[in-house]
Amino acid sequence: MSVTPTHYRTKIGALRTVLASAVTLLVLSVLPCASAGAAESAVAPLPASDYTVRHVCPAPAPGYAGCLALELVPKTAAARAHNHPLGITSSRPIMAAKASEGAFGLRPQDLHSIYDLPGTAATAQTIALVDAYNDPNAEADLKAYDEEFRLPECTGANKCFEQFNQKGQNAETGELPFPASNEAREAKETTCETETGAAKEAACEEVEEAVGWGEEMSLDIEVSHATCESCKIILVEADSASFEDLDEAEQAAAALGATEISNSWGGPEQGVTAREDNASPFNDPGTVITASAGDDGYLDWDAEEGAEKGFADYPASSPHVVAVGGTRLQGPLGPGGTWAGETVWNGDGAGGGGCSVTLTAAPWQQSTADWESVGCGQHRAVADVSADADPYTGVAVYDSSFKCEYEEGGVVHVVHWCTIGGTSLASPLIASVFALAGGAGGVAYPAETLYENEAEDPTTLHDIVSGSNGECTQSFNKEDGLSGCTALQEAASCSEKAICLAREGYDGPTGVGTPNGIAAFEPVSEEAKRKTEEKRHAEKQLREEKQREEERQREEKKQEEEAAAKKREEEAATKNPGGGSTTGTSTTGAGSISPANGATGNSSGTTTLSIAAGAPTIKLTAFALTPSALLALNRARPKVSNVGFAFTLSAAARVRASIAKRVRVRGREQWVLVPGSVTLAAVKGSNRRHLTSSNGLTPGSYRLTLTPEHGSARSITFQIG
Repeated sequence: MSVTPTHYRTKIGALRTVLASAVTLLVLSVLPCASAGAAESAVAPLPASDYTVRHVCPAPAPGYAGCLALELVPKTAAARAHNHPLGITSSRPIMAAKASEGAFGLRPQDLHSIYDLPGTAATAQTIALVDAYNDPNAEADLKAYDEEFRLPECTGANKCFEQFNQKGQNAETGELPFPASNEAREAKETTCETETGAAKEAACEEVEEAVGWGEEMSLDIEVSHATCESCKIILVEADSASFEDLDEAEQAAAALGATEISNSWGGPEQGVTAREDNASPFNDPGTVITASAGDDGYLDWDAEEGAEKGFADYPASSPHVVAVGGTRLQGPLGPGGTWAGETVWNGDGAGGGGCSVTLTAAPWQQSTADWESVGCGQHRAVADVSADADPYTGVAVYDSSFKCEYEEGGVVHVVHWCTIGGTSLASPLIASVFALAGGAGGVAYPAETLYENEAEDPTTLHDIVSGSNGECTQSFNKEDGLSGCTALQEAASCSEKAICLAREGYDGPTGVGTPNGIAAFEPVSEEAKRKTEEKRHAEKQLREEKQREEERQREEKKQEEEAAAKKREEEAATKNPGGGSTTGTSTTGAGSISPANGATGNSSGTTTLSIAAGAPTIKLTAFALTPSALLALNRARPKVSNVGFAFTLSAAARVRASIAKRVRVRGREQWVLVPGSVTLAAVKGSNRRHLTSSNGLTPGSYRLTLTPEHGSARSITFQIG
């Protein structure tokens, strides 16, 4: 876009000042050693305090979406020189302000080296980018970007890049949104400058919206082409940023044959119902649809408008999409610019996320290990996966609008290169990684692929285990950009649950992690799916058995304490104050104990154990099926000998192990013994044993019972088939 008139630029400059906020973390700022002849001033990075961050798009009105791009804005002359900025990845000092040297942020080669990505896809892929308004210079900006980084040409002439309106029409078959041309935008700018009242306000607002979304488009297009050089890119432009127009553009993207669709925008989920979501264009089985999780932290705690707070962003909260969270790259990078770590992004802006209010988590998300500790119950958790989003480790973007210009000493400097981050960076990046991996690969909802691969081989992703996107009530440190809070202080927002606190495995801020190659984005085999499902089933049963055993132990302890208290009361009531004989019932030398579960394997379901006077009572605890048994019993027609179990004894004792099946006899459900009972000589402490019969177990409910000599029986029930 051409340079905006001076008065309008002044207006935007004022808005820029209003939007400027505290600075964030200094990362990737320590360079590898430069050559001996390099000047120290060229090597040393600038402090974070030389920069600030601004939103690319203005805050949206209710019913409208906001684009989720943030621009890193240099505040000092040294920062504007771009000789040694933040986010630098070059292995040598930057001596000139060149984008190809890393002066404006991450380059295409950096994205590939950090995330270990190939340059091209093995099959033909079409990435659709859904945005609002029109950028007349989108193709020209991409050309300038490609020339700077020597990427393959991607133009309308070779059908690598095309623009469409929300009805799926290009400039030849329909009309593109405002501004259809630079002249149309300039005319609206004139109205903004010369008119008064409502006409002026409407014109200025429309121009500001269009220019902001134009910069968003430059980010989306250039990141997509930088990540997947062989992919076709289609830009689908909605008439406005209203959800209604964006939904229509989403439908057009699918109709145009997109294999991946990226949505770098969102708004509060408030009011979205499950029925509406299921009927939305985001429910498009077989297409990879990514959506930015947001730039204002957990439940948008850092949003400008109060009405935006308290909700996860939609469409990221839809269980049908791949929700993309934000991270902050750590540095210095390894040899050749390789990955050196990431943390949750929370600084001047923060990766979005949170629990959906109304939408249910997909089965593959609820199947993650220790899902209960995430903190969402049955509700959808955002995000699924993540990537770099911190503007202080942002990417270099070429945009011909005035947005990347600055004024110093009364002189306007035309730069056109910006450093941009936000989850608007992460969404097209992840969509393009899916494209490199071949798209959905026949999977209806490709987020499932990420969870399956994480379960099968966690090394296919970078597991992000530090940081939180929760609220920080302290001021940010302007010198290093770090949050003024610890991760645990931030995580107080979600009661230190994993929905806003990073940990091993799945967590809300970063999902299953960030790309480590493309393996995690490729569909897993049916055999791998079966093994993963068996593993998840076994882990779930093991957790449930552990919980039941802990509950049994608590109940047993409670009963023992009550019995002891009752005994003390009886002794106190019968004691002779003078120290004489006691009255009452004497011990008979025998007693009876009813097992806690009444489980001995017989059809009556009860048993009584006689214990000689003075004989110790054996306690059997920590009784559970072994993980290998859980796996074996999940297969078709397992054998009795597959029933392995672990338990702990308070003393060495003989233990009777029996198994019974629940059957209907003469119209009544009963437990009937299955051949294969054994008597074991168990030691004090932990024991692991298994039944020995080679008979098969047919589908149905079974009960395994252990009865220690001089102790109470304990039972476990499980299902076959």
